Amino acid sequence: MMLSALARHAATIGVLLDDAAVERLERYLSLLEKWNAVINLTAIRDRERMIPLHLLDSFTVVPCLGRHHRLLDVGSGAGIPGIPLAIVCPHLEVTLLEPNQKKAAFLRQARLELELDRVHVVAERVERWETVERFDIIISRAFSDLPDFLMGARSLLEEGGEMIAMKGGVPFEEIQRLPEEINTRVLPVSVPELEAERHLVLMEMVRK
Repeated sequence: MMLSALARHAATIGVLLDDAAVERLERYLSLLEKWNAVINLTAIRDRERMIPLHLLDSFTVVPCLGRHHRLLDVGSGAGIPGIPLAIVCPHLEVTLLEPNQKKAAFLRQARLELELDRVHVVAERVERWETVERFDIIISRAFSDLPDFLMGARSLLEEGGEMIAMKGGVPFEEIQRLPEEINTRVLPVSVPELEAERHLVLMEMVRK
């Protein structure tokens, strides 16, 4: 899939891209390719495969963002889904949490070159990060299993906020190990040009 088709495929997910967003996403992929030659940011090397696997997959979260404004991307790696979301949802304040120093250096460079003023990079493990900041949406993509994700990040969640784990198949066993006070919803999502299972697991605290 070429970038010329990106806007059309994104629209099927409910994400409308203008020319400026497409151009910025193209620059992001160019940065990924450049840095991949030096450090291992992603196993996907082919730009055509990056579009569905990295960009369109990230966009599936957009319909769930709703009223949320402060997003934390845990274990951000190459900035997925945080950077694509920051580009298509400019109202978001996005924090990319990535403990690997080399990957964090890439994220800082991407923030600078893509002029993402509302993106912040923190090079720390989620369970060790000491901050007074709280987020109304916390996302992870292939970061860890659900109980570990919940245990590591729930203290950073604002009251009434939500955590989203991006998964392939439905993680039934992981869901069963979640505490009773966690309300869980599983949403199947379809990624254009990608023949693979994708699900979003949404977790929120049950109010007593």
